[in-house]
Amino acid sequence: MKFALIASLVASASAFAPASVSAPKSTALDAGKMSESLPFLAYPPNLEGYVGDAGFDPLRFSDFLPMDFLREAEIMHGRQCMLAWTGFVAVDLGAKIYPFPVAYEGLTSATAHDALVEQGAMGQILLWVSLMETFRSVAVIQMLQGSGREPGYFGFDPLGFSKGKSDAEVETMKLKELTNGRLAMLAFSGVVTQAVLTQGPFPYV
Repeated sequence: MKFALIASLVASASAFAPASVSAPKSTALDAGKMSESLPFLAYPPNLEGYVGDAGFDPLRFSDFLPMDFLREAEIMHGRQCMLAWTGFVAVDLGAKIYPFPVAYEGLTSATAHDALVEQGAMGQILLWVSLMETFRSVAVIQMLQGSGREPGYFGFDPLGFSKGKSDAEVETMKLKELTNGRLAMLAFSGVVTQAVLTQGPFPYV
């Protein structure tokens, strides 16, 4: 059940895709505005206008990388980590696929990697995720060239959550997804660390 973990690692590699450099805005700096989340640092002006902006960019990536590219990476890693946390914990709570391979008996999420590599499962996951990331990279490159696509947008809304919503309501939903994705990135890092340290079942204490 390491699909989401591999997806996160492969998506991380897409951070090296070609991207144009956008010039920083100057208005916020000229006004001496300080970061909301880090009030001892100047506000990074290129964050202005993006959903979820709290002025948090201590390494100033937004000064030399396009904001749409950075937002795409943040959204995708957040989505992957929401799936990753769920999958990691579900396995340790007993979730299985059937028919269940004998070689997987007794494995936990923290110990499954080597067995899955030996059985070829990880290679299959890497192959299919790489293909998906290749197609996504095309969309990202087109976005950076001015296609008008929003970061993270794939037209995927099978339950119609955004149907009939006002612009303000859609913005609120985007903020909720972004906030939960940020939490999931921290949560997945924490759950993996705790699982390895304790070698115990969920809740890894």
